[in-house]
Amino acid sequence: MCQSILQKYNVPGPRYTSYPTVPYWDGAGFTDDSWKDSFIRSFGESNSTEGISLYIHLPFCESMCTFCGCHKRITKRHDVEGPYVKAVLKEWALYRNMFTTRPRIKELHLGGGTPTFFRPQNLRKLIEGIFELADATPGYEFSIEGHPNNTTREHLQTLYDLGFRRVSYGVQDYSEKVQKAINRIQPFQNVALATRWAREIGYTSISHDLVYGLPFQSIENMVDTIEKTQALRPERISFYSYAHVPWIKGNGQRGYDEAHLPKDEEKRRLYETGKKILIGKGYHEIGMDHFALENDNMYSAAQNGKLHRNFMGYSASKTQLMIGLGVSSISDSWYAFAQNEKNLEDYYKRLAENELPVFRGHLLTDEDLIIREHILNLMCRFETRWDEDGSYFNELPEVLWDLREMEKDGLLTIGGTAIGITEKGRPFVRNICMAFDLKLKRKAPGTKLFSMTI
Repeated sequence: MCQSILQKYNVPGPRYTSYPTVPYWDGAGFTDDSWKDSFIRSFGESNSTEGISLYIHLPFCESMCTFCGCHKRITKRHDVEGPYVKAVLKEWALYRNMFTTRPRIKELHLGGGTPTFFRPQNLRKLIEGIFELADATPGYEFSIEGHPNNTTREHLQTLYDLGFRRVSYGVQDYSEKVQKAINRIQPFQNVALATRWAREIGYTSISHDLVYGLPFQSIENMVDTIEKTQALRPERISFYSYAHVPWIKGNGQRGYDEAHLPKDEEKRRLYETGKKILIGKGYHEIGMDHFALENDNMYSAAQNGKLHRNFMGYSASKTQLMIGLGVSSISDSWYAFAQNEKNLEDYYKRLAENELPVFRGHLLTDEDLIIREHILNLMCRFETRWDEDGSYFNELPEVLWDLREMEKDGLLTIGGTAIGITEKGRPFVRNICMAFDLKLKRKAPGTKLFSMTI
């Protein structure tokens, strides 16, 4: 890819797991009552038809991975598990008390942190507590993020017995030098064993998360990592760009010299090399940073226009209501966003006072909802249209004017009532979405907020 194009569009930008993005949330009018009203409205509209999604954040890790941007608490004390499970179930009970009918759960995802930090019996207690007064919808999908170093066969069997069929393993990179730099020593043998156990037990979708742009990464070890990964044949591969945001994530990402990070063309070659190998091995590019085999439902969702994106990332189906449980989790009622307390002690304190532990949120305006749909279309289908009711907005001519340069560069095509992102333009989908981001255009950030788009 032309270096000038990379340099031209390699700018800070959001990853668009939501619109508006979190830095542009407007707390005006947002209260606990307004969030509850939004939640109740969305539950009434969606529970009986599509069901709801649950994301549960399990924040504990035994060691700090210096590349990580997640909210976590580093500890080797496993006596923290019981109180945390109890707190999450109390938060669920507060939501459950607002349900007008029995909830139907379509998606449930355990993220972190390190979910497999928790003992299998505590994970069982958590999931069984969730379903004491809830049901799973037909075609439900339950998934967990697992650390290959501490995911046991007992973990996988326990969760399988509870309905889990998808597991995602954080791999990042197999180079020992890279692993030392990011404080994530993880031999290939551990990943292979955890993957084999999942297959033997009956998991139908296994995902490996890889990251490009890490310190000391080279083309040679990227090829080695991709070759090792595809040899295990996970159904899905997430191939993320490392987001270097030490001004947000603090000391962890200051654990190495920025001069050791591949930049611009060097970083892009890591991605293009990995992508070429994956496509040659039968994987298909799905949305941004994701690849899937044809037998995985993520591929089917992309082919059928059903792919969705929210705070959990990409999913194979849409639910209007997503409830985030646990410290720092974000909920989405479609009409509003709400984030839980980020500090564990504050989270516990709010629950002890029988309050939802929400500390900030945003009520979406009519304009927000229109722009949100366009950005979702671009992120999930690489195209968007404005010939349907409610899809036009006043600033659209200005947006299309701003996209002319990208059209000249071959990144997209602009039609009378639609735009489509070209194959060449897919790596720049974040930049294209930024043209639609009215919040960002009206108020450019005065300080560093986002990672680089390339």
